[in-house]
Amino acid sequence: MRSIIIGLAACAMLLAPTASFAKGSRGSCSNGKSTDAAMWYSIMHPGVGEWYLKDWGSFNAHAPQKKFWLGFIPLYGWPGYLQVKSADDAFHCRTNDDLSYR
Repeated sequence: MRSIIIGLAACAMLLAPTASFAKGSRGSCSNGKSTDAAMWYSIMHPGVGEWYLKDWGSFNAHAPQKKFWLGFIPLYGWPGYLQVKSADDAFHCRTNDDLSYR
């Protein structure tokens, strides 16, 4: 079971950047990054899509720390509220670490 999950995660990491080439792609952020790829990265784990939008780089400097670490809490992080919040933020090119919808 663990190998299946690891395999699926690896496939998602490899295929997410190509999501922008899919039919009906919605566009890209101002830095040229695909909104679809960012959304799928955030669905994989909260905060990863925002980290992708900031050109990866240093984890401490570019990844939203609260979203990423709280993403390990079952039913709040993944799967759950933060997964949806992070995917929505990444899809709309927001790279903040805000945990609430205001």
